[in-house]
Amino acid sequence: MSTVTLDKLTKVYPNGFQAITELSLTLEDGEFLVLVGPSGCGKSTALRMIAGLEDITSGDLYVGERLLNAVQPKDRDIAMVFQSYALYPQMTVAENIGFPLKLRKIGKRDRHEQVYQAAEILELTEQLEKKPAQLSGGQRQRVAMGRAIVRRPALFLMDEPLSNLDAKLRVQMRADIAGIQRELGVTTFYVTHDQVEAMTMGDRVAVIKDGILQQAAAPEALYENPDNVFVAAFIGSPSMNLYEATLAEADGDYLLRLGDQTLAVPDRVVAARPALRDYLDQPLVVGFRPEDLEDASVVPDHPDDQRLHTEIAVREALGAETLVHFAIAAPSVDSGDPDALDELGDEESSRCTARFSAATRVRVGDRVRVNVSTERLHFFDRKTHLAIRS
Repeated sequence: MSTVTLDKLTKVYPNGFQAITELSLTLEDGEFLVLVGPSGCGKSTALRMIAGLEDITSGDLYVGERLLNAVQPKDRDIAMVFQSYALYPQMTVAENIGFPLKLRKIGKRDRHEQVYQAAEILELTEQLEKKPAQLSGGQRQRVAMGRAIVRRPALFLMDEPLSNLDAKLRVQMRADIAGIQRELGVTTFYVTHDQVEAMTMGDRVAVIKDGILQQAAAPEALYENPDNVFVAAFIGSPSMNLYEATLAEADGDYLLRLGDQTLAVPDRVVAARPALRDYLDQPLVVGFRPEDLEDASVVPDHPDDQRLHTEIAVREALGAETLVHFAIAAPSVDSGDPDALDELGDEESSRCTARFSAATRVRVGDRVRVNVSTERLHFFDRKTHLAIRS
């Protein structure tokens, strides 16, 4: 096991394109860190720099006390798991897993023992004599992991290893990979575009956009306290609702003007963010998550001055919950996520998504009242998109 340090890693290609800008991260011994971001943000480039498959333009890469900038990939003591399984079709599972050991001239007896140990961890002992073509997608990915495990590396690199699996298998493999990593205790750098993967697997999650690190923290901290609008929108599914709004004070009470509607904001919300007082009567960005909205008919004792009034445009019944979509008359805010859509938006209104409990009975076209948990509002500077806190 080893600590891994990325110190201002930068990648600039010959054509002048800067893919990574001064990326600084430290992975502690045995930590599972997930680098997440939209397609084309530089996350795979960062992983390839660590693996030695891309040259480092500037900055330093350390594993333990060892500087790896000029070290050849084969000498870095790093094992990589790709999204394509990259298995040898003519070899059995046992031969695929044991191939790195064979290259290192490990004796047949020791090789067999290490392959069997890896197969036990990965629940592949019944498949050792099969060829890859006889395996399911999940089993093939386990074999690819087994080939990495037997090397006993200082660092695992995983490049979107679940992207080729179907949705149900991805859920199972998320838990399996996280469990295996904890059992082995190997420091792991995992790259994905799927924020659900990131939130459910990582000890910490690092969010990257346009080659620049936005925030690195525990999953819960990213969700509860995003540093900026991009992180707020990217972390959480469905995405946070973000609008231009104005916070005002009237007779000692705080009011949030959201388009043609007004929400009362408890004093303690502003007291917890003293800097908000500098934004009174000025445009800012307000965000609230779909799970912080509820059908007023389900929770009728919610304060009436903390409700939105709207009409349901789309309803998605998911069994344990119901997602509803409606429009509100407030300008939406572009988070910078290229995958974000505003299908209900136009010049006068913006999409809003709410996660109602299964008890709701709302239908498309219903005029409804929507409870807003105003104590869980998020506030951001309109120009910088940074969170407003102290």
